[in-house]
Formats: sequence, C-alpha cells, structure tokens
Amino acid sequence: MNYKRKLLAVTFSALTAFASANTWASQADDLQVNNPYAREVPPGAPASASFMELNNPTDHDITLTGAQSAAADIVELHTHTNDNGVMRMRQIPQIVVPAHGQATLQPGGLHIMLIEPQETLSAGQTIEVQLQFSDGSHKTVSMPVKSLTGMGMQMQHGHMH
Repeated sequence: MNYKRKLLAVTFSALTAFASANTWASQADDLQVNNPYAREVPPGAPASASFMELNNPTDHDITLTGAQSAAADIVELHTHTNDNGVMRMRQIPQIVVPAHGQATLQPGGLHIMLIEPQETLSAGQTIEVQLQFSDGSHKTVSMPVKSLTGMGMQMQHGHMH
C-alpha cells in the first residue's frame, strides 16, 4: 500500500509539473506591442496615460483585462466616449484585440490611465507597465516617457495606413 501511495504521489507530481509547463503559448506571449509610450506630466498632476499598438497575429481574440505599474498607485483601462458632444473618459473592464487584428491605444481613444503617479513623469524616463490578460498571463512593457510637445508628430508617424 505504501508503494502505491508513493507511486501515485510521484505520478501526480509529474503531471502537475507537466501541466504547469504549459506547452501552449499564452496570450501575453502571442501579443505584439509596438510604439509604447507614456505621457509626460507636470509636477503634481493627478494622472498620466500610456499608449501603444497591440497586434494579434493569432487565430483567437486576445483580451487585455488590466495593467499595473510601479509608476502609479492606480492603473486602469480607459476609453473616451462622446456624451452629447462632450468627450468623457471612462474606465472599461477589458480591451479585446481581435484575431489577426489590432487595437490602438492613443490619445482620444483607448488608453491605460496612470492615476496618482509615484513621481513626476518626465521626458527621457522609462517606466514599466505590466499588461494582464484573461488567461492569467502577463507581459511587462518598458516604455519611454514622452513630452506633450512632441505628441502631434509622434502620432502622425505612429499611424499605419
């Protein structure tokens, strides 16, 4: 009986190790992130935002469900909505990147809010934002902090037509 228990324990351990190795790619592994950056904020500003292009080359949707960063106390997924001609930001639960498609996080649209920054975010710095996905995987993205004055040119060059 003791032998069978040991064999069962060893078999269970091997199966657990194999399952945790996860031979399938995760959403974080599959997602491609291009042109990430965070917006510079003046001292004392209550929030900043980060932007990027998310590309999904796979046959299945990838769902971004949240983000974290040591650069801010609160990190949220947001979008802009038109409320009777007034643009308003609101928190959203997820951003879906469609199969063989992309989602563009940009000023005036989808973005990641960095609320209550830990320090002044100045051009030239680099911050990290960890993206979290519906399958439990995550991807850390390093991004430069860019000045507001350079945003117009950056966005024109960042669009792909």
